[in-house]
This record gives sequence, C-alpha cells and structure tokens, in this order.
Amino acid sequence: MNEPTAESNGRTRLAYVLGVPLAPEVERQWPQMGEVVRGSKLIGEIEGNFPELTLGVGRRLHLDDVIVVEWTCDYGDGRLYRNVTIAELLDGRAVKVTDYWGEPTSTPPWRRPLTARLDMPGDGIWKDHDHLGHH
Repeated sequence: MNEPTAESNGRTRLAYVLGVPLAPEVERQWPQMGEVVRGSKLIGEIEGNFPELTLGVGRRLHLDDVIVVEWTCDYGDGRLYRNVTIAELLDGRAVKVTDYWGEPTSTPPWRRPLTARLDMPGDGIWKDHDHLGHH
C-alpha cells in the first residue's frame, strides 16, 4: 500500500484501522480540515500519498452498527499522532467515517500541577514507534 494506487488488494489503511470493509460509496470526513472524501477508491488515492506512514491500532469498540477506534500513526517525521475514528456501518461495511487527529503537543506549564502523566506503554492503546507498521 506504499504506492499511490487507489487500493491495495481491495483494502485501504482505513479498512485495516476499522477492521471491516468499506462500502464503495463510503464517505470519510476530516472535521479539523473541513474536508470530506466520497468513495473507497478516492480514499485509497489519498492514502497512497503517504508512503512513509506507519500505524498501530490500540483499541476497537464495536457497538452494533458503530465502530470506534483509537489508533496512532507517524507520517515518517517521528511525531506520533493520536487519533480516533468513528464509523457507521450498513450490512457490515463502513458507510460514514469521521477521523479526529491529534497533532503532537506538550502540556502547558500552567497545567502541569493540575494533571498527572498518562501511562502509555508502547504496546498498549497508544502505540510507540516500535509498535507501528505499514498497512
């Protein structure tokens, strides 16, 4: 899937993250950018533009016709993005997907006395670099 092709063996990274196939007419939204892409082939084309991307799925919650996934990716620059993807299903296929991407940031000094550090083992929900792979 590292080549800019529409899909690799009929699967996209998104299908891997979700753990279910995409409907051909699936709609994927990125609210942070105000974007929507329609169709599994176009999703695959967009994904193909990030050949260095590695990812790891931390947790999938399958709730009737909804899947919620917590996952981590690195675009190849060493920064770990923490993400949540929500998919609506119809007949076992994703038909509407919304991705929320968390850009790396650090705790502001004023908050440090009010919070504790989140335990994030590399093989847990929020993967480290050693637990990411190309999909």
